[in-house]
Amino acid sequence: MQIGIVGKPNVGKSTFFKAATLAEVEIANYPFATIKPNVGVAYLKQKDIAREFGRISNPRDGFVLGESRFIPVQMIDVAGLVPGAHEGKGMGNQFLDDLRQADVLIHVIDVSGSTNNKGEPVGPGTHNPANDIKFLETELDMWYLAILGKGWEKFSRQVMHDKGKITVALAKQLSGLKVNEEIVEYAIKKLELDIEKPDGWTSDNLKDLAILLRKITKPMIIACNKVDVSCGKQNFDKLKDDFPDIILIPVSSESELALREAAKLSLIKYIPGEKSFNIKEPSEMNDKQIAALKFIQESVLNQFEFGTGVQETINQAVFNLIKYIAVYPGGATLQDKDGNVIPDCFLMPPNSTALDFAYRIHTDLGKGFIRAKDIKKKLTVGKEHLLNNSDVIEIISSK
Repeated sequence: MQIGIVGKPNVGKSTFFKAATLAEVEIANYPFATIKPNVGVAYLKQKDIAREFGRISNPRDGFVLGESRFIPVQMIDVAGLVPGAHEGKGMGNQFLDDLRQADVLIHVIDVSGSTNNKGEPVGPGTHNPANDIKFLETELDMWYLAILGKGWEKFSRQVMHDKGKITVALAKQLSGLKVNEEIVEYAIKKLELDIEKPDGWTSDNLKDLAILLRKITKPMIIACNKVDVSCGKQNFDKLKDDFPDIILIPVSSESELALREAAKLSLIKYIPGEKSFNIKEPSEMNDKQIAALKFIQESVLNQFEFGTGVQETINQAVFNLIKYIAVYPGGATLQDKDGNVIPDCFLMPPNSTALDFAYRIHTDLGKGFIRAKDIKKKLTVGKEHLLNNSDVIEIISSK
C-alpha cells in the first residue's frame, strides 16, 4: 500500500508529509523545495480490535495509543506539479513517474488561496483554489494519455495483426501504472468501445479511456490545507458546493506537525486524529509555546470536525476512497507463539475473500486452505466468504 502526496509547490505538501510521518524533510517557502521524492511511513488509525476481547494488541508493525491501533502504510511526497507538468514543465515528467506505484493520491491544496498557479506566495484570497483541483486532475489525465497514446496507431494495428487481445496488450503496456486486464476490460465496456477494432478508436476515445483508467488506478482525495488561514474556511465551504462528488477534508498541517513534535518531546499527550490534547510538562515550555498550543486548540481543534484533518485524510483515502479493509489473523487465544496479542494486520482490497486472505498471509496457507473461522462471530466460513473491516480471521490449512 502506497499513498502519494501531490500538489503545487509551496502549498504545504512537505509539511503534511512530515506531520504524517515525522520524517526529516526540507520545508521551505519557495517552489520546488522538494526535488527527489520523500518516502516515509504514515499510519492508519483504527480502534484497537483487541479491546473487543478485553485485551490490548501488541502490534509487530505499528503501535497502540490509548484505544487506537495505528497501522503502517508507505507514503511518498513528490515535488510540486505545475500546469504543463505532463509536457515536462517544472520537471513534471520525472515527478509524475515517481507516482507510478501509488494506490491512492492525497492532493494537498492551499485552500486559503495564498499560492498562485506557479507555487509562488500571494495574498490570502488572491488565488482560486478550485483551479488547483482542476489543473492537477488534467495533468494526471494527460500523463496517462501520453503513455496510452504513444505510437497508438502502430500499436493497435500490431495487436490486430497478431490477433491478440487489446485488453492483454494494454494491461501489459500500462502495468507500471497498476492497470491490469480486468481494469482495462471494465473501462472498455463502460465506454462502449469496440474491443475487436481498437485501430478504429478516435483520439477522443483514447482520451476518455485514459481519464477513466486514471480515476480507477490513481483516485484522489483533497486535503484542503491552511484552512485556518484567512479566507480558508470560506473557500473550503465554497469548494464543497462546487465539488460535491470529491472528498475534501479541512486540514491544518502546521498545527498537526506542532502537536506531533510536542508529543514526541513528551510535552503533551496527543493521539493523532483527536480533537484535544493534555499538556504534560507546562514547566518545560515558555509562554510562547503555551500560547501556540492554546491557539491550535481554540482556532483549529475546536473549529473543525476532524481536528487538524491530517489523520482523517489518511484514513479516508484508504478506508473510504479505495475501500481497503484491515483484517487481523488470530486464533481462539488471539496470541502468537510468543504471547503477543493480535500482532499482525493486513490491508486487503475490497471484496477480498477468506481464501485471498490465506494467500496474503502465506502461499502455503492458501494452497492448503480447508476453512476459516470468524473469531468475533465464532463462525466457520468457506473460501468465498467476503471479509469485512476489522475482522479477526483464523485460517485452517492442511499446510
